[in-house]
Amino acid sequence: MNEFLTYGSLFGSSFLSATLLPGSSEAVLIALLIAQKGSVYGLLLAASVGNTLGGLTNIFLGRLMPSKGQGRWHDTAMTWLHRLGPAALLLSWLPVVGDLLCVLAGWLRFAWLPSVLFLAMGKTLRYIVIATATLQTLQWWH
Repeated sequence: MNEFLTYGSLFGSSFLSATLLPGSSEAVLIALLIAQKGSVYGLLLAASVGNTLGGLTNIFLGRLMPSKGQGRWHDTAMTWLHRLGPAALLLSWLPVVGDLLCVLAGWLRFAWLPSVLFLAMGKTLRYIVIATATLQTLQWWH
């Protein structure tokens, strides 16, 4: 597998995993690390950028939703997310819940810059933890 396909497949898997579509970018990252395809930093970059862009897609979709709404769901989301603000996007890596957080961040019209920063931090830290655990396990195993 050439480098373009290595990084491109991880980027694509990471992007799709961050949208409302199902995906498993963590498994792709682990497989590429085990197979020693690409550099660790390159793999982390491809996964983080792809996943962050997928999360931004969800934020954009949330912004397309009508902003004026009333009812229990609206009040609960407004109270909880406005209390945390864009920092709630640090949890955007969580399965299912993370996608919803991104959509809600768009729906609540969070500011773009803090949203992008917290989104990227949360997603990147998750991949760093996965890569570190994988590499440590490989060292221990051999």
